[in-house]
Amino acid sequence: MTITLHGIPNCDTVKKARTWLEAKGVAYEFRDYKKAPPSTDELKGWTSETGWEPLLNKAGTTFRKLPDADKAGIDAAKAIDLMVANPSMIKRPVVTGAGAPLVGFKPDEWATRFGG
Repeated sequence: MTITLHGIPNCDTVKKARTWLEAKGVAYEFRDYKKAPPSTDELKGWTSETGWEPLLNKAGTTFRKLPDADKAGIDAAKAIDLMVANPSMIKRPVVTGAGAPLVGFKPDEWATRFGG
């Protein structure tokens, strides 16, 4: 099983997640959203397992700066389009390769998944 941690290197939550994985001895690959953003097909796969709501970071600056028209009437297709166009709108981190994607860093949930 190849685990991939998707995120942005300078994000504090991603840093905490990386530290947690390393402390637990969980091997992973890191994928920087800024350098290698998820494709539409990847995001469709993730949203089919998690729903789009957990993945779209509405609390972030990028989302808040969008015109009101872009924030209105969001559904799965529109959320995916927004995340493809603006990868920083994807909640961080996302972990793939260990069952359904994990969205955000929740130590208790991660401990259940990774046996920590």
